[in-house]
Amino acid sequence: MADAPVTIDKLAFGGSGIGRIDGKVCFVPYSCPGDELSVSIVSEKRSYLTGSISKILTPSSQRTDPVCPLFGTCGGCDWQHIRYEQQKESKRQILADALWRGARVGGDRIRQMVASQLQYGYRSRVQFKLYKPADKLEIGFFRHNSHSVVDAPQGCPIAAPAINESLVSLRSVLAVFPDQENLLQINIEGAEQGIVAIVHYVGEERDRAASFFLQHQDRLKPLTGLYLQTGRKSNLHKVYGDDQLIYHLPTGAGDEFSLGFRPGSFSQVNALQNRAMLDLVRSLAHFTGKEQVLDLYCGNGNFSLPIAREVANVTGIEESAESIAAAVDNTRRNGLNNTHFVCSDASKATKRLADEGRSFDTIIIDPPRSGAVETVKEISRLRPAKIIYISCDPSTLARDCGLLGGNGYQVCVSVPVDMFPQTYHIESVTLLERI
Repeated sequence: MADAPVTIDKLAFGGSGIGRIDGKVCFVPYSCPGDELSVSIVSEKRSYLTGSISKILTPSSQRTDPVCPLFGTCGGCDWQHIRYEQQKESKRQILADALWRGARVGGDRIRQMVASQLQYGYRSRVQFKLYKPADKLEIGFFRHNSHSVVDAPQGCPIAAPAINESLVSLRSVLAVFPDQENLLQINIEGAEQGIVAIVHYVGEERDRAASFFLQHQDRLKPLTGLYLQTGRKSNLHKVYGDDQLIYHLPTGAGDEFSLGFRPGSFSQVNALQNRAMLDLVRSLAHFTGKEQVLDLYCGNGNFSLPIAREVANVTGIEESAESIAAAVDNTRRNGLNNTHFVCSDASKATKRLADEGRSFDTIIIDPPRSGAVETVKEISRLRPAKIIYISCDPSTLARDCGLLGGNGYQVCVSVPVDMFPQTYHIESVTLLERI
């Protein structure tokens, strides 16, 4: 098929721009609203086309120069070529469109995007892929739509500076590591206190590898800890350093709680936006001090522990044993006596609580990207007055809000939060109330 002209109207969840060719929707990666393009058709389905840019005929006024030299090659960022104001508005519209399609939520209930204070340098956790094709160990990211590794000697612009500094140190040490072929991945994650590397090693000499890194500990600064992962995530072997990474979140009284999480377990990757989401939870919930709160998919207590002194009690449910252990540690660290954390699948625990006749005034739910279909089916049986749904995927949020709508709840407001600038990913905090 010959190249076809197309004008890009908006952006889609997934990162591509959307235009129409002969009335048929066409998705074009790395395009920008307002672009006039010549595109070649990559694939054609019954209801849509996928194209690639052959030539930019007239560039959009919303285009800008990407910061990263690997942009378009690395599969990480999608929107470095788009001005930030356009990114924010596009994400808000994507959320609004999803909630209208899935739950018939009007656009007037979607607030403006909570912008990230940092457009770059915000990520506190990054996965670097490793590959040794010949005599040089490449450390970087998968190429776009590929599992081949593109080397990133400059690090990653959206990573926190300490992560890139740690990568430089690791590169120097790994250059003399004796078993490079068996290194697959390095996770570097940090917080206000502590930054650790988790090295994925599949060789047979784990003790020898651990000894190597221990001998080079002084050369690995600013790292404060290093772990080896062999096989499954549960097979973490501490080589040296921190058992927990520590950060702080504000309480309602104006002081701050100290919270920790264990290396390799879940944590929010944008610290400033994590604070913004906690502020939203507080403002939407309007706690009076009498509430019984249920925190589903609670992790280390990131949202429930800072508000514990503002409510009657908190029950947290999480299936990760490591995260529950961290939540218990955080409870003790902050001297709380009105919290109870349970290690369990959220849907099973919610059903069990409902079968016992329990009820909660407010439920906070922060499920994985796949959403919480089975869990939300049980939530209405607990009869909360308010549900605060924290989501990282507009489509599963909309689906679940639709299910809750059929069980007597309505979306009052949804607030998009830009946790991931330069990408299409969207976080949001949504308040539902019982009708």
